[in-house]
Amino acid sequence: MSKLILASASPRRLELLAQIGIVPDQVVPADIDETPKADESPRRLALRLAEEKARAIAKTNGGAFVLAADTVVACGSRAIGKASDEKEARKFLSLLSGRRHRVYGGMCLIAPDGTERSRVIETQVKFRSLGAEDLNRYLSHNEWRGKAGAYAIQGYGATFVKAISGSYSNVVGLSLCEADGLLRGLGYHPKEV
Repeated sequence: MSKLILASASPRRLELLAQIGIVPDQVVPADIDETPKADESPRRLALRLAEEKARAIAKTNGGAFVLAADTVVACGSRAIGKASDEKEARKFLSLLSGRRHRVYGGMCLIAPDGTERSRVIETQVKFRSLGAEDLNRYLSHNEWRGKAGAYAIQGYGATFVKAISGSYSNVVGLSLCEADGLLRGLGYHPKEV
C-alpha cells in the first residue's frame, strides 16, 4: 500500500484527519511563496496554494499519495491572511465584526501514478458584532496567531460565530467530507488500526 504524505505543517489538519481514522505516514510541509498574485480571487488563491504545495512535495516523493490544503478567509473580494502582529489581528477581526465572510479551503491530492484532483470548498461564516472588550479578551489569548482571518472557530473564536453555512471542518482547516472523498476516489485506503 502506498504511503500518505500530508504537505502541511498545520496540527489542526493532522487532528482532523485522525478523527476519520487517517494518520499520514509523513508530514512534509511545502515551502512555497504564498503571496497572492495581482487580481487573484481568494477562491483561486486557496486552490493555487494547495496545488503548488502538493506538486512541490510530490516532485520529490514519487509513489506516495500527497495531500495538501490551504485556507483563505475572504471578506468581499479581499483575502485576509494570517495576522503578522496583534495590531493586524485587531484590524482583521474588526473587519469581520458583524459581517458575513467566506472561508475557502483549497485541497489537492496527487496519487502515486501522478493523477491530480483539486477542490475548493466554501463555507460562509457570520460573526456577531465585536466590541473593544471582545477584541481585547480574544487577542490576549494569542489564539489568533497563525490562523487565517486571525481566529480559530474550534477555540475561543467560536464565541464570535453567529451562524455557519457549509463545512465546519473546512473552517478549522480541512473539509473531512471532501478529503475522504478525494482519498477514496483515487484509491487510498487507511490502514486498519
